[in-house]
Amino acid sequence: NGFLGFNDGLVELIGAVSGFLAAFEDIRFVLIAGFTTAVAGAFSMAAGIYGAVSSEKEMRRLDDGKARFLGSMAAATPGQSASRSAVFVGVSYLLGSLVPIMPILLGARTFLIPLCAAGVAVMIVSFMVAFLSGMDVRRRIFTNLGVIVVAISITYVIGLLAQRVLDGF
Repeated sequence: NGFLGFNDGLVELIGAVSGFLAAFEDIRFVLIAGFTTAVAGAFSMAAGIYGAVSSEKEMRRLDDGKARFLGSMAAATPGQSASRSAVFVGVSYLLGSLVPIMPILLGARTFLIPLCAAGVAVMIVSFMVAFLSGMDVRRRIFTNLGVIVVAISITYVIGLLAQRVLDGF
């Protein structure tokens, strides 16, 4: 859950920040949009994991009730706390989303430095996930870096187009 939240925040915000940098001339707008997106995304991820864990617990409770009714022993398997999981994923998402925002807050004016920061963070997270799960490390790193490149390319173009279209307003 921690890696999922961190990686989601990282990928979403590097994409959003690249689009914001292309669209906005004022860096304050990029920071406002970036922080707003980060907080909204963290709440969204937390709500999603809370709903998933709560539903899983409810289904387990129903299955246990059916098993008891039918006279068989219900397997008492403790589940994870929905609230604790939600907070953990929300916080890890927020931490991941800060990776591309912090360089801008510290003075970066183009998306090159946030891109490098996100790239390094993705490589570290990808390595850890691949190592812990037994996946191919190189494949995991290149896959995740590819996702970031696609996200940045698309959102940067959208930002440029939005700026040109809305420039007349």
